[in-house]
Amino acid sequence: MSDRDILDASRVDTWRGGSSFTLANLLHRTAFRITWLLLARWTLPKWHGWRRMILRGFGATIAPTAGIYPSARIWSPANLEVGDYAFIGPDVTVYSMGRIVLEPYALVSQGAYICAGTHDIEDVNFQLRSAPIRIEARAWVAAQAFVGPGVTVGRGAVLGARSCAFKNLEPWTVYVGNPAKAIKPRNVRFPDCPN
Repeated sequence: MSDRDILDASRVDTWRGGSSFTLANLLHRTAFRITWLLLARWTLPKWHGWRRMILRGFGATIAPTAGIYPSARIWSPANLEVGDYAFIGPDVTVYSMGRIVLEPYALVSQGAYICAGTHDIEDVNFQLRSAPIRIEARAWVAAQAFVGPGVTVGRGAVLGARSCAFKNLEPWTVYVGNPAKAIKPRNVRFPDCPN
């Protein structure tokens, strides 16, 4: 049988790979989605403490000063860590198939997509893969930007609005475009601001 025959959907069901997640994982995420919908999604934006408590109840590591907006969509809280004064803004998607870490003062703005999952496109079963994402201290992922699996957004880096990061971003650098390209250093004007 040739490679072409193996990949012919009429001969082989190419989309029937093994299950990517356990039943317990699926039930945990379903319980979280229902809880978030009933107890968090409708809350006032300032009720960060209430939402932190819900996320911690489902395994997230959330600092007491972190903020998560009610319209944020979080795939698995167990894979989420949010540091002091870090914020996940309105309508942000946190596709946390792998570990996603926001260090202190990191900011993810409205409509951004933080995606720690992908597919193995060379696997006939198109299996899911995950890779951790780290958004380092004082970094900013601007509105509707995309951060892909395995990416580290360096300390103080800026990913401009609607830009897409598929590779690591250097610290204290501004990036724009798809794929994101460095355009200038980020020079913070406050002399007492810690790096």
